Amino acid sequence: MANNSDPNKYSKNKDIKPESALSNLAAVGRVGLMLIGLIGIAMEMFRDGGWVKTLFGKIFQSTTTMLSIPVIILVLWLFNRWVSSPSKSETKKSGDLPMYIMMAIGAYYVFRLITTGSF
Repeated sequence: MANNSDPNKYSKNKDIKPESALSNLAAVGRVGLMLIGLIGIAMEMFRDGGWVKTLFGKIFQSTTTMLSIPVIILVLWLFNRWVSSPSKSETKKSGDLPMYIMMAIGAYYVFRLITTGSF
């Protein structure tokens, strides 16, 4: 068996520095805002008289509004195509948009929690 390993294969990584404590705190803050946003949206959706009940009530109230279901599915598919990259090795900047939207929603719920005392 021949040893085909390159003795300098890790030398290309010698300039990589570990992340700073500040960047780790920023990442924890981003994740925290996104989690608060998810919790806030879930509470709004599933409470009595929430978004899910209201939306289903409006969609299924007549046949003409039920025709909007394929349009909603098409719009969601197009949004997914826009934010997704064609290959796994490359990323698009538009893929960060859902994260920033969820962070903004989380910031809204943090503000609402501070000012009113509840979600």
